Amino acid sequence: MEARLILQSRSPTATSSRRVEGRRCRPVRSVLARPTENFVTERLRLKMLKPVDTEAGISVHNDNWFDLLAINYLSETLQAATGLKSMRSGYESLVETTAMMSKRFSTKTQQKLVVKALESAIPKLILDTIRTLLPQSQFTREYFAAFTTVFFAWLIGPSEVRESEFEGRREKNVVYVKKCRFLEQSNCVGMCINLCKMPSQTFIKDSLGMPVNMVPNFDDMSCEMIFGQEPPASNDDPALKQPCFKLCKANQMHTVKSSGQCL
Repeated sequence: MEARLILQSRSPTATSSRRVEGRRCRPVRSVLARPTENFVTERLRLKMLKPVDTEAGISVHNDNWFDLLAINYLSETLQAATGLKSMRSGYESLVETTAMMSKRFSTKTQQKLVVKALESAIPKLILDTIRTLLPQSQFTREYFAAFTTVFFAWLIGPSEVRESEFEGRREKNVVYVKKCRFLEQSNCVGMCINLCKMPSQTFIKDSLGMPVNMVPNFDDMSCEMIFGQEPPASNDDPALKQPCFKLCKANQMHTVKSSGQCL
């Protein structure tokens, strides 16, 4: 009898049963499972991966330290010339300052204030030196075009030099801006004309001795700067007869009668 009990206790079945019971009695200390993703982190990651200009179609400009320095300097110069104040920084400050100018001053006053700001931004000695060393010539026109594409991308956006016919010969005297940054950001025909086109033409000719005709295309927001070409008279300039955009940021209406001013 005792021998039978001993054999049963040593049998594999009995041992396995005890092991199963032992396993069932052990407490669960940890469970290995796939970690859940942090919801906020994932949303931020997806937002970073999504192109910011896909839906709105707005160009993205990655300004470096030189770009920001030039942008803020021009914005502060305009504020000093007008007595206005913008609390923003970077290109938003420039657009906000010019938008305030378009609402507060007449078109003629806007143009004069921009010219005044540009004259104060660049020392007269430098302007006179450039005008003396670079008189009207093919080299000067092509130099102005190349210089603009390299050093003014922060203001107008990416651009390239193109050829045009000048007095019977081909010259690389045209700057083609695929999509003007200022026009795109302001989204206003009046601001383009009175705070960029007209005063820039006046300043470049009077201060540097270089005629330039700026031809904006309000359909695709491109622009051409043709160095050496006199701009048409105000009454004949097609740009001044352009109605403003329906979604103009300065105002919701623009009339030809106002000579480029959004009312």
